Amino acid sequence: MPSATLTRRVTFAAAHRYRRPEWDDARNEAAFGLCARPNFHGHSYVCDVTVRGTIDETTGFVVDLGVLDRVLRAEVKDRFDHSNINLDIPEFADGKLVPSGENLARFILERVQRALGDAVRVTSVRVAEDETLSATYSSDD
Repeated sequence: MPSATLTRRVTFAAAHRYRRPEWDDARNEAAFGLCARPNFHGHSYVCDVTVRGTIDETTGFVVDLGVLDRVLRAEVKDRFDHSNINLDIPEFADGKLVPSGENLARFILERVQRALGDAVRVTSVRVAEDETLSATYSSDD
């Protein structure tokens, strides 16, 4: 069946560090480098969320932009902006998910898909820490 995609960009600023609590400092530093240091560091993240669906013949949209924007505000902007991901987001607390770009992209895709329901398919989420590094998580279609 023919479909179209739509990508919406949202930004947020957040701090994090990479660390496995079951590892000692030397092993964490060997695995994560400077990103394992006790002092957290921050990024101005850029997050692109792509959805796929059929074009509504009445509106011409794949998804109601108001709905998508509300979901992205709740699931991305309000959750992550000006947060310490390791301390403020329970799923990324010590011993849980390491706040890598890959894990952030997967987490966001799952949350946005759950909030949007079956109306559209979230096909990918790209999270960029800066202009030189990004991670993309794609759903299985």
